[in-house]
Amino acid sequence: MADNKETFVDNVVNVRRVTKVTKGGKRFSFSALVVSGNREGKVGIALGRSREVSSAIAKATNKARKRMVEVSLRGSTIPYDVVGTHGASKVQLRPASKGTGSISGGAMRQVFDALGVQDILAKSMGSGNRQNVVKATFNALAKLRSARHLAKLRGKTVKQLVGKVEEDVKTQ
Repeated sequence: MADNKETFVDNVVNVRRVTKVTKGGKRFSFSALVVSGNREGKVGIALGRSREVSSAIAKATNKARKRMVEVSLRGSTIPYDVVGTHGASKVQLRPASKGTGSISGGAMRQVFDALGVQDILAKSMGSGNRQNVVKATFNALAKLRSARHLAKLRGKTVKQLVGKVEEDVKTQ
């Protein structure tokens, strides 16, 4: 497969132990949330469940690599401010100038590390549930569009689109 040539970064965000009580005693199983990315704009998340921690992580890693999505980036940051939500979690992502670093919480930082974003300002609000924070971050990243994509949607060239933005800035 061609995917084997790519180098992936796999971050285990969360491992949870689930107990099922039966007549014969307690049965333990584990669920693991994994973020996988190539540090070049592609990232995926998945949840794996199994009786052992290691196989739960392996299942989640395989699923995350299959479900990777492309995210529009501008250099080492994101193109513009965006807000994402999932459940009671809300995240706000803002682009940062070169050299700022990743100023974000733990669960979000793992997503940005796998994605390859080095400079970003991120704030997590509401619930601090790690799974929901990661899913809210994905929701925000899915809203990002490149200048080329926006120009195509509007039937213009990137130059016309950027020129219009510059005119709007001058009039303010």
